[in-house]
Amino acid sequence: MKKIAALSVGLALLCGCAVGPNYERPPVTPPVAYRDVIGPHQPAATLADQPWWDVFHDDTLRKLIDEALVTGYDAQIAAWRVEEARARAGIAKSEFFPQIFYGGQWSRSQQSTYTGPANHETVNLHSVNVNFNWELDLWGRIRRLNEAAKAQYLATDAARKGVLISLISDVASTYFRLRELDEELVIARKTADAFQQTARLFERKLSEGAASALESSYAAAAYKQVNATVPDIERQIEATENVLNVLLGRNPADVPRGITLADAPVVPEIPAGLPSDLLQRRPDIAQAEQELIAANAGVGVATANFFPTISLTGLFGGVSPDVSNLFTPGRTWSIAAGLFGPLFQGGRLRSEYDVAYAQWEQSKLFYEQTVTNAFNETTTVLYAKDKLAASVRELADSVGYYRDMVRLTNLRYNSGLSSYFEVLYSMQQLFPAEIALARARVNLLTNSVDIYKALGGGWNIANPTWQSPAAAPAPARPGGGDSEP
Repeated sequence: MKKIAALSVGLALLCGCAVGPNYERPPVTPPVAYRDVIGPHQPAATLADQPWWDVFHDDTLRKLIDEALVTGYDAQIAAWRVEEARARAGIAKSEFFPQIFYGGQWSRSQQSTYTGPANHETVNLHSVNVNFNWELDLWGRIRRLNEAAKAQYLATDAARKGVLISLISDVASTYFRLRELDEELVIARKTADAFQQTARLFERKLSEGAASALESSYAAAAYKQVNATVPDIERQIEATENVLNVLLGRNPADVPRGITLADAPVVPEIPAGLPSDLLQRRPDIAQAEQELIAANAGVGVATANFFPTISLTGLFGGVSPDVSNLFTPGRTWSIAAGLFGPLFQGGRLRSEYDVAYAQWEQSKLFYEQTVTNAFNETTTVLYAKDKLAASVRELADSVGYYRDMVRLTNLRYNSGLSSYFEVLYSMQQLFPAEIALARARVNLLTNSVDIYKALGGGWNIANPTWQSPAAAPAPARPGGGDSEP
């Protein structure tokens, strides 16, 4: 017993190293600045440092995002994926400890003898025992398995944060699109009403002989053309509301509105920070790195499988014909150390190692691809901000000129200096210009959302549910306990 115990302790002390490569982050070369983006880039407070409830200054939108984070299907699915990964990490961790089992058995038997006096004695036999099995992690197989499981858990948690950022962005973008369609509907109805009044005026003048059929037809056609856009916009509003309802986890219903599109503030100029900061901010990069760590550990597991498994087994119990004697002095016990290893498997272990190594190489390339994509995506949205703002300014000036044109052509018509064709023409030019301005405004707002997402928005928010201070807390998960494995 003493020798076996000493051997066990010695083997346990040797379990300080693990075969396979230790993880090292692959070298990446971030750009020194964002390409074609003018402005300071220094480690400073960034747009991504701000909670989303301070970025979007619309109380209605804040409430919708709060609701999506609590009841949205994407958020709930992502949360339960984290719980699954947490439980899997707990399973892997359990292999560090001895596995202890208990058992009991009752049997009744009879054995006849064929020599000598016949004996047909019936025997009852009762037994109870406790046995254990403990694998000594000499080569680090269990540690690598545990390392992989924990990395997968952290990758899943990073993925959850990515889902929350995407959910916030999708709700905000869809809401802004809804407000833009509302504005399009107002513009279309206002323009259709103006054309309808003109058409009625010319129909009355035609009946009185004061206008030509050409003028009356022109006015009626202009009215019908603009009025035909109204039901199509209403259709798009209904569809967009339903998209938003799905993000909120709702059945089809009306969606409340907040401030108008024209009143929605554009995110001010804020230093974006160094490109290298994205490595610490974006959840997709964190997820890719944790998956790389898991793949790295998988190579260690595949390497350890080439070596023998050393384990200790033991049993302690009692056997007796009577239950009352099971716990009396006199026990059955055993303890043993065993070694089990591969001798020939037709190249199976080598192929398993090649699989793990190939997955590791894929994970490294995927990590590098994710980092490169992050730099390019962020550069794209930052560069687009100034360009979209310039488009809004130009279109706003264009709408202003067309409104002056409508006013002046009405003055010329009322003064008898021009025909009403000029008025109709100017009104027809104003309508698409106003629609284009509304779409440019929503593109600028959506770009602000994209910047928030590209910079890993909310990366340092302490609130784990990512809800605004006024939001109701998320329901506790059943079973209790939220410590990291």
